[in-house]
Amino acid sequence: MRHLLLSTLCVVCIVPAALAQPTTPRQLFPGLFEAVQLGRVFPDNKTFVDAVPLQSPSTILTAWEQQRHQPGFRLDAFLKVHFQLPADDALSYRSEVSKGIRHHLDTLWTVLQRPASAQVPQYSSLLPLPKPYIVPGGRFREVYYWDSYFTMLGLREAHKVDLMRSMIDNFAYLIDQYGFVPNGNRTYYLTRSQPPFFCLMVNLLAQEQGDTVLIRYQPQMVREYFYWMAGADSLACNQATQRAVRLSGGEILNRYWDSSTEPREESYAEDVAVAQNSNRPPAEVYRDIRAAAASGWDFSTRWFDASATLSSIHTTSLVPVDLNCLILNLEQTIARSFILKHQSAEARMWQRRAQNRKHAILRYCWHEKEGWFTDYNWQLRSKASANTLAGVFPLTFQIATRRQARSVKTKLESTFLRKGGVLTTLNTSGQQWDAPNAWAPLQYMTIQGLNHYHHTYLADTISVRWIKINTRVFQQTGKLLEKYNVSDTSLPAGGGEYPLQDGFGWTNGVLLYLLNHTPKDPK
Repeated sequence: MRHLLLSTLCVVCIVPAALAQPTTPRQLFPGLFEAVQLGRVFPDNKTFVDAVPLQSPSTILTAWEQQRHQPGFRLDAFLKVHFQLPADDALSYRSEVSKGIRHHLDTLWTVLQRPASAQVPQYSSLLPLPKPYIVPGGRFREVYYWDSYFTMLGLREAHKVDLMRSMIDNFAYLIDQYGFVPNGNRTYYLTRSQPPFFCLMVNLLAQEQGDTVLIRYQPQMVREYFYWMAGADSLACNQATQRAVRLSGGEILNRYWDSSTEPREESYAEDVAVAQNSNRPPAEVYRDIRAAAASGWDFSTRWFDASATLSSIHTTSLVPVDLNCLILNLEQTIARSFILKHQSAEARMWQRRAQNRKHAILRYCWHEKEGWFTDYNWQLRSKASANTLAGVFPLTFQIATRRQARSVKTKLESTFLRKGGVLTTLNTSGQQWDAPNAWAPLQYMTIQGLNHYHHTYLADTISVRWIKINTRVFQQTGKLLEKYNVSDTSLPAGGGEYPLQDGFGWTNGVLLYLLNHTPKDPK
């Protein structure tokens, strides 16, 4: 086993060592950064961290120190002189509703595409990428990790396989450069990743270009795996380090984690306010907020205690069921890549890893009383009480038993299903990843999971309802949105730290896939 592990590590070592992390806006502009963000110069804290400095940081800071105490000084005017503020390209785009939703989707690929950027402006927070890519839209001006898989579903349907390949190559480049895929290609995202969908992207491309694709990206898949498992071998039972947790039975599972204990730069004022209203150490609060951002579910009562308040967030205490299903799929895909290389011993090692993880997920995340898969609180050694749509992932990756799948299907139908699709959680909290909101990626994963266990009527029902709400909002507004209110379909989705965004990458991808693969009338 030791020999096989060293063999696998050799695969990892064929890529260059991770680079030192670039400097972030807060590091470049100490003092000025806090004045801008806490002073709410811009309604959205993300505006300033995406702005491009027009002079060196030292020149700008010197000018600010000289001018800020002068009578009539206005910080907003100062920033417009010294920074190029980000533009929202989507604002200039107007859809022709009369041409239909498919025309709109086809046009949006062009609107949301960004060119390769081998170099970016000096001191910009944007990280360069060697090939073209799709952004989600709105305030999300960069590529996002897990969003991109669902965007690729649509690119495949639109026969834009070359663009799919370019985006996967970009993610492989990021793994080679930094050792993992950052949340997005910004300097301020380099402390965390997101749900690991890279191997699902690779499998999607393999369906178009053949199994050699798995061999091509094997080094990056292996390296991403060891990013998630860093420090796992040295853990005692009921201990955690970074993203790895050893449970009471000795099993290793994973959690979300961010290596920083500072407020998020793109949501600085919001995070500071939460920490000030908490009785907990600020660094602990910031870490758990950042870990929730790494999950993509920012924010949800899924991560809170019974008080359902953001200040109670304890993301790092939880072993998320969906994350571990994704990493199980990564282990299975790496095993398959070794089979394709005729390295059977290495393949068996990865298959054992996947099998061990499957047993652990079923042991710690199946909640018999609830008839649902939940997260596991490794610190309290108990199953989480919140039922969320993450509970469908064991069906999506086909590790649930038939009895468990029937139970999940029944609960979906009786408690999660609404007029516009399925709810993210059953809690109405004002957080955007709670009721009454629903999101395209979770609709897709739910539909896939149900189909795997032949619950096709419910899968098609969800598909039809999701298509209808997407289409109705488009006909009314000319837009496709990042999330939808599926309980009262006459109202827009709400909650979150920013206004409802349009564009929208993953909505477009999932919608086009469902339009092409859903019966018009489920029977």
